[in-house]
Amino acid sequence: MIDLLKNYSINARRMKKSAIRELLKLTNRPEIISFAGGLPAPEAFPIDEMIDLVEGVLKNYGKKALQYGPTEGYPKFVEQLIKWEKEQNGIDIKPENLLITTASQQALDLVAKILIDPSDPVIVERPTYLGGLQAFNQYGAKFIGVPMDDNETGINMGKLEQTLQKLKTDDEHYKFVYIVPDFQNPTGITIPQEKRKRLIELSEEFQFLLIEDSPYRELRFEGKEPEMMYKMDNTGNVITLHTLSKTFAPGLRLGWIVAHEDIIDKLNTAKQATDLCTPSFTQAIAAEFMARGLLLENIKKVKDLYKKKKDIMLDSFKKYLPERKDITWTRPEGGLFLWLTLPGYMNTSTLFEQALEEKVAYIVGEAFDCYGVMKNAMRMNFSYPSEEEIVEGVKRLANLIKKNIKD
Repeated sequence: MIDLLKNYSINARRMKKSAIRELLKLTNRPEIISFAGGLPAPEAFPIDEMIDLVEGVLKNYGKKALQYGPTEGYPKFVEQLIKWEKEQNGIDIKPENLLITTASQQALDLVAKILIDPSDPVIVERPTYLGGLQAFNQYGAKFIGVPMDDNETGINMGKLEQTLQKLKTDDEHYKFVYIVPDFQNPTGITIPQEKRKRLIELSEEFQFLLIEDSPYRELRFEGKEPEMMYKMDNTGNVITLHTLSKTFAPGLRLGWIVAHEDIIDKLNTAKQATDLCTPSFTQAIAAEFMARGLLLENIKKVKDLYKKKKDIMLDSFKKYLPERKDITWTRPEGGLFLWLTLPGYMNTSTLFEQALEEKVAYIVGEAFDCYGVMKNAMRMNFSYPSEEEIVEGVKRLANLIKKNIKD
């Protein structure tokens, strides 16, 4: 066989396997309590409604739903999303501002494809969503990480401004800042209104695009909801990414991008070369689901379920984890995740093998760090495990942590 390494493209050689996907292979054993994946609760899936929906879509729209569709999106689904953005987010958009994607992970890939040249500086939060790092890396991004504030308000604006000023002074060709503003993956932190406003001001001052990745926004359990940056923006610099994976069903693989029409046009061209179009069938199902008002109903059900699970996890942390200043965790107001930080000498990658022996799993913190040095943290998912599993899993994890404390 030929030497494949000599034949792979530069982009292929840059590709890295997802740490989460690889770890999930180890944690899928039924005896393991897993806090690892970002999986919705299966009990939240509207299976009965789907049976009726699928039959109705096939009977009423079958010939169109089973056919190729426009790259921009199935018209009825586009119509429902424009209505959704207006009613839920206060955003007025036209079809020219919208592109349907095969879930939001494809949206990240398309954004990277049209914006990143090899060695372009890409500014990200530390930590940030692993899927974003993975998408940007394969196009040759040079990551510049900006730390979070200690007060659970997201990215440190002072450090961000210093970073931007240095890049501008050095005449670096930076393109965008990538932000997950609502219930961030992996920390669960939400960026407040004033900080969002400042991010938009900086995007105009330093001339960069702002990627607003928003897969969890609808899953708010408590607290006041800040406005979306796309709504606050009047510069055209914000690109917003959405998905139905967390509010409806990830198996449909449906997402959408909202942006200036010139950006959408270029993204549309990039998508044509990727998959021609997102499946018309799943779009038709989602359009009918939304038209019947079922998405709002399902979101309410999901929020009630996840809030209870989140509270149980926080209560279990308080009850079972050692009470120390160097063991901390975030307290999200929504979403699927929180971030647990251990004493600086602990390495969650080393602890992971021990955790599997105790039949409990998580995702190591370094996977979400563009520099790979956040060794003493872990991401915990509360949406997927049952309430009983959360309590028992935290007990097992707490016992493991206690065994590894040095003082």
